[in-house]
Parts: sequence; C-alpha cells; structure tokens
Amino acid sequence: MDNKSLKVKISSPEGVLWEGTAFAVSSKNSQGKFDILPHHTRFLTIIENQPLKISNQNRQVLQEFRFPQAVIYNQDNRVAIYTLGTSD
Repeated sequence: MDNKSLKVKISSPEGVLWEGTAFAVSSKNSQGKFDILPHHTRFLTIIENQPLKISNQNRQVLQEFRFPQAVIYNQDNRVAIYTLGTSD
C-alpha cells in the first residue's frame, strides 16, 4: 500500500465481506455526507442504511454497499468497517 491510498476492510460476525485498496470511502452520517481520503485525520462514525461507496482515484466506484448499520473507523490510511448485517 502506498501513501496515496487507503486499505479498506469490511467485516461482519460471519467474516470479511470485502477487503482491498481504494482512494476514497464515501457515505452519509447524521451530520451529512463525508469522504475519507488518504491522510484523513482519525475518524469514527456510524452510518445507518446509507450507501457506502469505495472509489478509485478517478472517483469510479469499485464497490457499493448498504448496511442497516455500520461503524466506520479510520486511522493511518486504514479504514475498518464493522457491520452486523449484510449488504442489500
């Protein structure tokens, strides 16, 4: 992983749902839309039934999920997403 990308891992109690490298993780929480980009400050949020998009540098969506609820944590270009549900 270089310092211009994010290492993203989506986990549930059943195991890893998706893991890979991306440029951005985008969604919407109770405060509004957000993007996590490389070198983003430490970040913790909960999303509920909102699209979660994982994109490359050209903003092309690599993967899109929607979970009933998910916790997203970012630190040091590593984004961990935990959910109890499965994607719609």
